[in-house]
Amino acid sequence: MASDRIVLSVPARGEYARTVRMAAAELASRMGMSIDEIDDVRIAVEESFALAAAHASGADVTFTFALEAGAFAATASTPSNTCGEELEEETGSRYARFILESVCDEFEIRTDDGACYIRLLKRVS
Repeated sequence: MASDRIVLSVPARGEYARTVRMAAAELASRMGMSIDEIDDVRIAVEESFALAAAHASGADVTFTFALEAGAFAATASTPSNTCGEELEEETGSRYARFILESVCDEFEIRTDDGACYIRLLKRVS
């Protein structure tokens, strides 16, 4: 599979979590992931949406999905200066990090140039 890139931008409101989750699940399915892997992708994308939306300050959350040979990558981004080390202090954020560590092969949260980035990677087994 050649690397495909899909970009989805949604308002940072809870009612759009399902939209992002379902788009990610469909893309993971298209890659041939197992049901368990698709569930992991759905959970990871929803958690990253919730984290990004909590720090979006009214802006949209933009997801960039990359379908690569053997891996599904997603990056949630939103304008914010409060998602790096500040997330370490918040109880809900610690819980979200625990979930992301459990369902992703790799993930990182960083602030760069006034934007919050949450990057996820799930490999196809």
